[in-house]
Amino acid sequence: MKLSLPDFLTSNDRSTTVRTRREGAVLHVELNAPASGNAVTEAMLDELLDIVAVPDPEVRVLVLGAAGDDFCLGGDRTEFGQWLEEDPAGRGIRVAGEKARRVCEALSGGRAVTIARVQGKAVGAGFALALACDLRVGTENASFRLPELALGLPTAWGGLLPRLIHEVGAARVRELILTGRAFGAAEARELSVLQRVVPEAELDDAVAAWAKPVVRRPEAALRVTKALLNSYAAATRLADPSFLDAELMASVAAATRRSPAGGNGTGGSHS
Repeated sequence: MKLSLPDFLTSNDRSTTVRTRREGAVLHVELNAPASGNAVTEAMLDELLDIVAVPDPEVRVLVLGAAGDDFCLGGDRTEFGQWLEEDPAGRGIRVAGEKARRVCEALSGGRAVTIARVQGKAVGAGFALALACDLRVGTENASFRLPELALGLPTAWGGLLPRLIHEVGAARVRELILTGRAFGAAEARELSVLQRVVPEAELDDAVAAWAKPVVRRPEAALRVTKALLNSYAAATRLADPSFLDAELMASVAAATRRSPAGGNGTGGSHS
């Protein structure tokens, strides 16, 4: 069963693209722009940063979900194009890219255990947000895609690539990125992109089944265990140049825009 909209709270009456709801030690964070397929904008990144960059120490579990039929259809390409119009060198892309890196690092490296609650499509930036979470459960209709190369862009958003290579394997990731093909929930489970696949009606129950035992764990042991898991995972990587993601994205986008052959790389609504 999907979480009902009135259950979520916002800090004021302004338009928001992220909503939160607290249940004891569990914080539910919902991407809330279903009309655009929850396309990631700079405003959404700012709102996510407000939530995850300075976490509440009482929160043991953070659940990242989304309103509507799809988890997230990627970055807002209209906004992307506007940034390039305003500054062809890509400064706006660099700024947003740095915010994306900070959001994903907070999800993966913060003290709370993070759970991605995925329904429908998770594309590009949406894929990265889900993958940044410690635990990932999706519905049977969930699907994933990395279309950046077809858009004339590198796969460089939020530290996605090193984490994906580590969890899935270089050979499989190479094929997914170079072809840009979509893959469904069953294959995502096989690749460890998802750790569990359930019918849509059971999605919230699956999230609760993970969250309930986690919140009962002693706080210090839970915090140190997550830090250890992240440290050992990082130690197996030869390199993690994800701090360069924003620079790489901006540089390639600017170069693609100047190239007649790459003129279609920044149109449309999302990646």
